[in-house]
Amino acid sequence: MLHDLSIADQSVIGVFLEGKQLKAGRVKNYRIEESRTYEIDNRESEEVIIGHVIRAIDSVINDEVAGIGIGVPSIVDVNHGIVYSPENIPSWNVVHLGDILSRNFNVRVHVNNDANCFAIGEKYFGKGRKSRNMVGIVCGSGMGMGIIIDDKLYSGENCGAGEFGSIPYKDHTYEYYCTTGYFEIKYGLKAKKLYERARKDDKIALAILEQFGLDFGQAIKTILFSVDPELIIIGGDITRFYPFFESHMWKAMRTFPYLNVIEKLRIEVSEEPDIEILGSAALTFDAQKV
Repeated sequence: MLHDLSIADQSVIGVFLEGKQLKAGRVKNYRIEESRTYEIDNRESEEVIIGHVIRAIDSVINDEVAGIGIGVPSIVDVNHGIVYSPENIPSWNVVHLGDILSRNFNVRVHVNNDANCFAIGEKYFGKGRKSRNMVGIVCGSGMGMGIIIDDKLYSGENCGAGEFGSIPYKDHTYEYYCTTGYFEIKYGLKAKKLYERARKDDKIALAILEQFGLDFGQAIKTILFSVDPELIIIGGDITRFYPFFESHMWKAMRTFPYLNVIEKLRIEVSEEPDIEILGSAALTFDAQKV
């Protein structure tokens, strides 16, 4: 059920730049009309990679397009569309991406980080459509989060809102314990191998994921203390492990001092395969809300 028909009628473009992969799609009526995926060399110069982004947009744009949203794994000045030193694009230091794309295509452009795109994408296209206050957690090699408050994306003054992964936990941070890289660091198991063993009911693999669930549950407790959402949606590579750690995650969460919060909280796993494009496109919708 679409919740804003005036927005649904607009044609917008979503672009997601992950480093070695670039995705672009034209979205209208809450579906992707046309999309492209490109493999790029993330070691190329700033100008060359910007050229890739422009050509990707050119491949899907038409005369109806009223705006462009772009997601990058980086700190972003969302008010001015400036990207600062993305981890996966070494040549980018301070890139005025919003201005560059606005001049090139003569439409409004909105830039934000990848986790915020995930959260706002789930709000418009996924399991968050009926929720006004929610958090999206993306976990793979890293841990990022986006926050929706009163039906609108909250990025913070410096696009740093939701960086719960950087909060100290045990002898490291939540990101250290709650991402797929931890399996290899701690146990010498790549995520794919761990998943295969867990599916075969391997006791060691299941024990590893049980402990992971306890740590993940502690991270969610920190989110509850800070944001108090009605819904948390989990995305990224970690979702395939969810059936193996879900019960222990809830076990840790039930030590939260306000049990009525736990009883009301909903936790969902993202099921939208094109959330990167859709979430980037949704930045243009969110920007129209006051």
